[in-house]
Amino acid sequence: MTDGVLRVGVIGCGYWGPKLARNFDELPGVELVAVADLSPERRAHMAAKYPRAEVLAEHRALLGLGLDAVAIATPVATHVPLAIEALDAGCHVLVEKPLAASSAGARAVVAAGAAAGRMLMVGHTFAYHPAVAYIREQVATGQLGTIYYVDAVRANLGIHQPDVHVAWDLAPHDLTILEMLIGRPPSRVRAHGVGHVRPGVPDVAWLTLDYPGGITASLHLSWLAPSKVRQLTVVGDRRMLVFDDAATLDKVRIFDRGVEAPPHTDSYGEFQLSYRYGDVVTPRLDGTEPLRLECEHFVAVARGEVAPLTDGCAGLRVVQVLEAVDRSLAADGGWARVEVV
Repeated sequence: MTDGVLRVGVIGCGYWGPKLARNFDELPGVELVAVADLSPERRAHMAAKYPRAEVLAEHRALLGLGLDAVAIATPVATHVPLAIEALDAGCHVLVEKPLAASSAGARAVVAAGAAAGRMLMVGHTFAYHPAVAYIREQVATGQLGTIYYVDAVRANLGIHQPDVHVAWDLAPHDLTILEMLIGRPPSRVRAHGVGHVRPGVPDVAWLTLDYPGGITASLHLSWLAPSKVRQLTVVGDRRMLVFDDAATLDKVRIFDRGVEAPPHTDSYGEFQLSYRYGDVVTPRLDGTEPLRLECEHFVAVARGEVAPLTDGCAGLRVVQVLEAVDRSLAADGGWARVEVV
C-alpha cells in the first residue's frame, strides 16, 4: 500500500468484473489501478469508464504492477491458474464463485494462499446480503423454532455459462446461505437435471439436500424461466420466513403461522390439527448493495483487519457439494454422499 491506499486490479471484465471495478473505484482508501480482459471490446468499454486505470489485455502485465489485491471474475476453468499466479505475485485475492471446477483445484488455491502468506476470499455475495444476515440471526436465536425444511427457487432467462451447467452457476448462492443458516454442509444430495438448449448440459435442475439434524432443503435452479425468481422459504415449528430478493420492498416476511397436532388422541375423530394464523412481520433491512458490502469486507481482509467470512475453505466446501451433485446426475438422480474433508 502507498500512503495507506490499497491498490487493486480486476481480471475479467465480462458480466461481473465491471461491477467489481465500479465498487472498488468508489470505495475510499482504494485505487482501481488496472483491469485486464482478452476482449478488445470489453477493454474499450472499461477504458471509457475508468480513464485513470490501466486497461490491459494480459493478466500477467496487471500482476506485474505490484498491486496489493486482485479480484478475478473470469470463466470457472481459469480460476485456479489465475488465482495461484496472483497469490504467488504477492496479491490478496478475491475469486468469484465457484472457487474452482474441482475440489482438487480448490485445494490447490487454498494451499497457494497459505504458502504465499496472502488472504484468499471467495465471492459468495449472498453471505454479505443484509437480509441473509438478518435471517441467520432469526435462526440462531430460535425465533423460527426448530427448522423443518428450506425451499429455494433461483430462476431466470439466461445467462448460459460456457463451461458449467446451471447447478454450478446458481446453486453456490443457496448453498452458501444454507451453510450460514444451518452451520454445516449437507451430508448427501440427489439431483435431477435436463439440458434443453445444449443436450447433456443441464439448464434446469432440482436438488434435494439432507443436512445433519434432519433438515431437508430443496433447490430449483433454471436458466429457462420467463421471469427472474429469487426466493427462499425457511419453515420452522414456530414461524415461517420468506426471503424474496427480487422484491423491491419487503424482501423478508416472517409469518407467525404453524400447525400442531394434539398430544394425545384415543380415536381418529379426536385427531384434529390446530392451525395458527398469526401476524406477518416485514423487518426494516439495510439497503446497501450486497456486492458493496462484499468489496468493503475484502478491503478490510486485505488490510489485515478481519478474517474473510467466505474464505478458501468455504469455497472448497461448496465445490465439494457441487461434485456430489455431478455424481448424483451421473447416477440418474441417486443419492450421493458429500465428501467434505
